[in-house]
Amino acid sequence: EIQDDLSVRWFWWACAMVPFVYVVGTLVVGLGAATAKQPEGVVDLVSAARYLTVVSWLTYPFVYIIKNVGLAGSTATMYEQIGYSAADVTAKAVFGVLIWAIANAKSRLEEEGKLRA
Repeated sequence: EIQDDLSVRWFWWACAMVPFVYVVGTLVVGLGAATAKQPEGVVDLVSAARYLTVVSWLTYPFVYIIKNVGLAGSTATMYEQIGYSAADVTAKAVFGVLIWAIANAKSRLEEEGKLRA
């Protein structure tokens, strides 16, 4: 992050977006069928986890370009840290709670004999 030439920063940002868009697209579109196969009591939770992941991941490219839009120095660093921290809390802590809720719901369905193999 020591590059001062904005054209170089934009170049690497655009290069990084190629695999990023593929992965996020796969998560949104490609996993739709797998999500639909989940038990009725779990499908909404799995869908929420999927979209929460997408939303939290989408913050990273925008946080990266903070220094490309005129902010510099400690102000830019502060906004980057706030952005990355918010994305990390969302991507890890909130996602972890959703994973627990999915496991709990599936365990309950299994105990009731309603979980298909």
